[in-house]
Amino acid sequence: MSEILNAPNPILSIEAEPITKFDKNLDNLLKDMQQALISAHDPIGVGLAAPQIGVEKRVFITKAGEKAKIEIFINPIVLSFEPIKKTKKKRIRKLEGCLSLVGIWGEVDRYPKITLEWQDEKGKKNVKKFNGFMATIIQHEIDHLEGILFPKRVLEQKGKLYKSRKNEKGEDVFEEIDV
Repeated sequence: MSEILNAPNPILSIEAEPITKFDKNLDNLLKDMQQALISAHDPIGVGLAAPQIGVEKRVFITKAGEKAKIEIFINPIVLSFEPIKKTKKKRIRKLEGCLSLVGIWGEVDRYPKITLEWQDEKGKKNVKKFNGFMATIIQHEIDHLEGILFPKRVLEQKGKLYKSRKNEKGEDVFEEIDV
């Protein structure tokens, strides 16, 4: 099983290359990614991009809940972002974390709905509209494929970063980081 890379590993800052061969090497990469994602427990992972295990390829996987199945997204392209209707705000601010930045959290603005085109593990093209939590996960993982970690988005959007720690009762406590 591959280890999840931690920032500031330079691979996490490189734009990933498209997958061109749908072969045994891709199958092995997907198995490695699934094992790494399922093994992540503190925090529990909901998505993982290939660069996070040291592979500079445009593929990510998601597992948007405990009972959710793993979904595979190869060579994803966002076709559209949909802003929030009936308000001036285009995006929703949510707290995000990352398996490559354990213990760091940040407020990131993301679009609530996106339309995505991608290929599956056989190379078949798909197009689907995603919303809510899944739309957030996809935008986060696509950032990884572009070599962008979420703190960059936090700073661009003038959001807040937090460091988490356990208190004496074993509960998570968040402390704001001065940037």
